[in-house]
Amino acid sequence: MLSSRIEGTQATLGELLAAEAGAAVKRSPADLHEVANYVVALEYGVGRLRELPLSLRLVRELHEKLMQGVRGNTATPGEFRRSQNWIGRPGCTLADATYVPPPVNQMMECLGAWEAFLHDHSLPPLAHAALAHSQFEAIHPFLDGNGRVGRSLITLLLVERDVLPAPLLYLSAFFDATRDEYYAHLLAVTERGEWEEWLAYFLRGVAGQAEDAVGRIQRIDALLLRWREQLAAAPSRLPERALDLFVENPFWVVNKLAQRLGVAFTSAQRAIDRLESAGIVTRATEARRNRVYCARAILEILEEPPHLPGAEGARRRGGRA
Repeated sequence: MLSSRIEGTQATLGELLAAEAGAAVKRSPADLHEVANYVVALEYGVGRLRELPLSLRLVRELHEKLMQGVRGNTATPGEFRRSQNWIGRPGCTLADATYVPPPVNQMMECLGAWEAFLHDHSLPPLAHAALAHSQFEAIHPFLDGNGRVGRSLITLLLVERDVLPAPLLYLSAFFDATRDEYYAHLLAVTERGEWEEWLAYFLRGVAGQAEDAVGRIQRIDALLLRWREQLAAAPSRLPERALDLFVENPFWVVNKLAQRLGVAFTSAQRAIDRLESAGIVTRATEARRNRVYCARAILEILEEPPHLPGAEGARRRGGRA
């Protein structure tokens, strides 16, 4: 998954990776925990698909993973709501809400129809994912975290349908950059049945994010090719093996790298020293113990803003999720 803001959170995946490696980051532990939960939930969902189809049961399991120990965790993680919720500007009441989802006594009927639609493979996968996402957001079955669950479901639907081999398409960046348009299209579907407009918007996002992901992957591949040529003359293969781990996570400390490589600490340090002398990694901290190293060129590719044509000017809107 590319490093970017996760829906409803403030931290980035890059900040999470740095914190896990031991580097100091400005984000609070709570913000980092939300992103960690999103990653955990998505990985859990992909693994769960091997034994369970997308279903209401899996949706509840995802929600429990996402909401564990973070803001909104008092909103019954893993359980559908038992009271009315609504969407609107911050602090609004039910009376002046922009959108009111189905009441609780109708919600389960809506969810049953939605679950049946999940198992309908008559539509092209991208159209199916777009419609399923819109329907889920309209039902809004949780007191909090609906956006995070709904966006993770897009990825899981495409993995289940063998469109994606892994969570490589990150539509949250497109939705966030075009936030006003995103909510306007969702509302237009529920109020006026403007499905074609929603599909066109969704597919534009898929195309843009796919191009963005391919471009990043190609630039990382070009970096790796150049770096491997630099390391080709090294007497040991260990620096190249260490390089592969810096692609997996741009941040590493020596002892963890040694554990992953199955070598002694001194051998891992020599491999990192070779990468540092080649200009591939730099020190992210100056601490003498547990020093963190970073492949900054890779991190910069992951952290740069997405290139989304037509997304300029679309900004934030508040509301209860």
